[in-house]
Amino acid sequence: MFETLKEQPADKILQLMQLYREDPREQKIDLGVGVYKDASGNTPVMRAIKAAEKTLWETETTKSYTGLAGDPGFADAMVSLVLGDSVPRECVSAAATPGGTGAVRQGFDLVKMANPKAKVWVSDPTWPNHLSILKHMGMEFTPYRYFDSETRGVDFVHMIADLTAVMPGDVVLLHGCCHNPTGANLTQAQWKAVIELLLEKEAVPMIDIAYQGFGDGLDEDAIGVRMVAEKMPEVIIAASCSKNFGIYRERTGLLMTVSKDSSRSKLNQGTLNYLNRQNYSFPPDHGARLVTMVLITPELRADWAAELEEVRNSMLGLRQQLADELKRLTNSDRFDFIAQHRGMFSRLGASPEQVETLRRDHGIYMVGDSRLNIAGLNKTTVPLLAEAIVKSGV
Repeated sequence: MFETLKEQPADKILQLMQLYREDPREQKIDLGVGVYKDASGNTPVMRAIKAAEKTLWETETTKSYTGLAGDPGFADAMVSLVLGDSVPRECVSAAATPGGTGAVRQGFDLVKMANPKAKVWVSDPTWPNHLSILKHMGMEFTPYRYFDSETRGVDFVHMIADLTAVMPGDVVLLHGCCHNPTGANLTQAQWKAVIELLLEKEAVPMIDIAYQGFGDGLDEDAIGVRMVAEKMPEVIIAASCSKNFGIYRERTGLLMTVSKDSSRSKLNQGTLNYLNRQNYSFPPDHGARLVTMVLITPELRADWAAELEEVRNSMLGLRQQLADELKRLTNSDRFDFIAQHRGMFSRLGASPEQVETLRRDHGIYMVGDSRLNIAGLNKTTVPLLAEAIVKSGV
């Protein structure tokens, strides 16, 4: 049986990590892997998470299963964090998942189950795993233009032009904030225009929000999602806790469906439960319980929000420092987009050959499409990166 298996494409980021580990140079910089790092290069456990974990260790009395959708308290806390008061709670169904990736996969499963003929529209570029999962599932998808390689901003005119071809029942996949891999976000006015188009086309938005709190703030980063949830009759939302709670390895996510007709919520919830049962039965609980404890305990929530602000402002500071250093070296404002982007990532706009030059000649490791992880920098390495970018002719 196994003789029929074929070699699968190697993960490019994992390959990049291996090359980085094998590089003997001291002045090498890893800007590839998509995790937050502090100035020392560590991915720390957040203070509030550590405190919640200690309390949980002291008070937890069982490791028995939770429900098929996970602990209801986790769903309530996350729905409130992501959606605020944009929609009544009874209009939202939710199920815990293994990470944001699990939520995305379950969301696609939901689409396939509800409308097998639905086409999924994805931004060009998008997080590679979106495309990998869709291909694996045999689902039809079409790219829509999103990123302007000249301005390094959102190519909104062409985005809207492409989305005019969306058909009723199609799904349009959107990034809630801190677009991965570009860092270029929609404005509120652009969100409004997208909503109007989707309403006109009778399409269903699916939003992947993985970086809430990393861009402009917890509530500010959720504005687009909340606008969509408030205006659209149906929405699918995949949320991740990996980044903003720093619990990557705990695999904590939530899939939500919003239906303006609250009478459908019971059916939606039963469907989410069913999908969980077919995939992994009961979702993991440890990370979800920590998140719940942090969000419902005032002292922990305040400390978490404060530390998350420190993380956000640190990345904004590095963005500004890099943009300023590049302006000094080039006497040009063509890299100002780096300071305007939000989240961990920016797409530099370098060619694959220039990315290879950065790696080979300067020890700068980034993904081949020139996505760089701002959080992989610190105040000392920013000048080194800026100098390497200029020398490589980017």
